[in-house]
Amino acid sequence: MEAMKRLLLLLSCSATLVCGAELSEVRSVYLLTMAQGLDQYLANRLTNDHVFQVVTDPKLADAIFTDRLGESFQVKLEDIFPTPAPQAEKQADKQAEKPEESKGDLPPAVTVNKLANPATSSMFGRGKGMVFLVDAKSRHVIWSAYELPKDSSSRQLDRTASDIVNRLKRDLKK
Repeated sequence: MEAMKRLLLLLSCSATLVCGAELSEVRSVYLLTMAQGLDQYLANRLTNDHVFQVVTDPKLADAIFTDRLGESFQVKLEDIFPTPAPQAEKQADKQAEKPEESKGDLPPAVTVNKLANPATSSMFGRGKGMVFLVDAKSRHVIWSAYELPKDSSSRQLDRTASDIVNRLKRDLKK
């Protein structure tokens, strides 16, 4: 069963590469924090090999590197790139900002502070060897790789980052 899941993952990753014409359009990338500091090693390899320009402001990036997908990643993307509100909501917001004439005995609206979602800071599901390149605008995965470091030593993480970048360079030439 586990082998079947891996095969399905590999096929979906391959399909992503075939459909990923956007990969050649990526010029600048932002790296989200990854397990064991892999993002730092990837940034080093990406800049030294002149594959992509690594930016420190996510709003300037064409794509984002991450080591996990899911709800916490979606929340992070929403923080970085908020989805524009539809026109009807904008008009409702403008009307809410205007002082209302007497509405009777209705109390004013109360703003409630929401606690941060614990899933956004969870370390579960990280460090499993997957790296994804997600298009910043469309939010589609345009490239992915599976490269599990043998251990968490600096030498091994640098080797893993090198392998990921070499695979990326190969796929960019296609």
